Amino acid sequence: MHRFLSISSKSTFLRNRKQLHLPFTCPISCATPNGHSCFHYLNQKSASLGSRIGLHRLFSSGYFPNRFNLREHERDGNGFLRLKGLVGEVRSFSSEADRESIEYDVVIVGAGPAGLSAAIRFKQLCQEKNADFSVCVVEKGAEVGAHIISGNVFEPRALNELLPQWKQEEAPINVPVSSDKFWFLTKDRAISLPCPFNNKGNYVISLSQLVRWMGVKAEELGVEIYPGFAASEILYDAENKVIGIGTNDMGIAKDGSKKENFQRGVALKGRITLLAEGCRGSLSQKMMKKYKLRENVQAQHQTYALGIKEVWEIDENKHKPGAVLHTLGWPLDSKTYGGSFVYHMQDRQISIGLVVALNYHNPFLNPYEEFQKLKHHPSIRPLLEGGTVLQYGARTLNEGGFQSVPYPVFPGGAIIGCSAGFLNVPKIKGTHTAMKSGMLAAETTFGVLHEGSNMEAYWDALRDSWVWEELHKARNYRPAFEYGLFPGLAISALEHYVLKGKSPFTLKHGKPDHEATNVARLHSPIQYPKPDGILSFDVPTSLHRSNTNHDHDQPAHLRLRDPNIPANVNLPEYAGPESHYCPARVYEYVPDEKNHLKLQINAQNCLHCKACDIKDPKQNIEWTVPEGGGGPGYSVM
Repeated sequence: MHRFLSISSKSTFLRNRKQLHLPFTCPISCATPNGHSCFHYLNQKSASLGSRIGLHRLFSSGYFPNRFNLREHERDGNGFLRLKGLVGEVRSFSSEADRESIEYDVVIVGAGPAGLSAAIRFKQLCQEKNADFSVCVVEKGAEVGAHIISGNVFEPRALNELLPQWKQEEAPINVPVSSDKFWFLTKDRAISLPCPFNNKGNYVISLSQLVRWMGVKAEELGVEIYPGFAASEILYDAENKVIGIGTNDMGIAKDGSKKENFQRGVALKGRITLLAEGCRGSLSQKMMKKYKLRENVQAQHQTYALGIKEVWEIDENKHKPGAVLHTLGWPLDSKTYGGSFVYHMQDRQISIGLVVALNYHNPFLNPYEEFQKLKHHPSIRPLLEGGTVLQYGARTLNEGGFQSVPYPVFPGGAIIGCSAGFLNVPKIKGTHTAMKSGMLAAETTFGVLHEGSNMEAYWDALRDSWVWEELHKARNYRPAFEYGLFPGLAISALEHYVLKGKSPFTLKHGKPDHEATNVARLHSPIQYPKPDGILSFDVPTSLHRSNTNHDHDQPAHLRLRDPNIPANVNLPEYAGPESHYCPARVYEYVPDEKNHLKLQINAQNCLHCKACDIKDPKQNIEWTVPEGGGGPGYSVM
């Protein structure tokens, strides 16, 4: 199938260097089948595109256009330019009012495990069936992998299905799990517990590095990936069917005026749109509300946790590649669900982190400070002493599981991966299930475009897959902890060792996370120790290690639905919880000219973790996408 490319001589889309950032930075060692490096391969592709549309090289990773010689290009019957794409397809560009419109067969939002798995699987099917469909993946991070953060003990089940030759193709999956421990921590002790799940055959990895490698694999198949695109809106036709997404405008000042570098957003239209935004995806949330996707299958509300993580380089004599440790208990109290992890990676690196369920009650609780305390535990501290922090980050994760999965299909597309919520809580794994959901959605999408089938088949395929089987078996673990730590452990043991996931009942989740927050008068303030600068650090120091960057002169992407609620409700009733739960000090209460405390939003600090969108007691904070390319710059997370 060929699609036509219509393009104006001064296309906004083509002038934006970020939007032409095809050869995304790839720091891992990889090679294409012809032996060239991935840099060579991607630069060849970009040069090919540039030569077709009159671009000259600006930097090694981007281009600026020369003027088009319109006479050199053939026009179609509508007067549009016909311009061949990278892999034989013909792309359709047009001007709609004041912004450019580009047509693809499939538009995928998010270059994470789910989005890239969907793109790869779809293109594999195109090759198998000799079909010519176009796929575009847009990613709000400055490069593929820049916003990806996870533990990660990786179960390769889905990857084995998707790319069975991954070992021979030098995937950055090199450290098999060598040991597995589970501790219950008190303030001064670590009590060893039986490990409920076997990690044999799994690997300790950096997920941000894995998705970079997957991005290369996707582009080798002809997928077009555009980092630096922030999908900010859903596009609909007259019948309320989704027909693609719009990226946000670039170059708008804080006061809303257009700067000299203003660029109008682009409309990316697709016959099918797949949303792979990760946990609490902003467009996915809109789809769930608009089409009542939870109500359609009577799914419960989603419940979340906030994960905070550092990567350290430690002394070689302490490093045990593949060693895995999980803990429960201290520093969290018995009413707060969560735990920590320590994973030994390669090259003397370890991942250490704390996951805190966001249905905690005490508004004074600060997950970031709890993580700093963790590192001083007598069983953790010796491992870190003499080491160096390489990177810091934070992200929310779905914990609702089976009970909270919405109907994932909407008119014109589907929700995949963590946007829908396929994390297996007791396994503490969601990458493999996210990938599989993307693969199933891709297979359904191909059937829709090639054979005229229905997108609703994705829902059926999910429920017939091992993803659904996993989630069903694990469905009672997380809600069991609504009753507290020790009742939760007892119910979990019953589920795992006796009932083996076949219990005749399904537990329900408690209140939504924001409703679980108590008023401050029911609790006492928590006095956290000052950081020592060796094991524990203040937020600005950690934030610097996340490589977070936003243009300061842009409208805040963190919006208050009612600007009076922080000073009139959150501060007097809840002690300003946003100043406690945010792991990047985005929210601060500072005195105004009358010495009254007001909320100051430091949006440039944002790690895109989405905790504020979830935990605000009155749901007054709305997280929206900033300019594309902003946010953290993870490389080993």
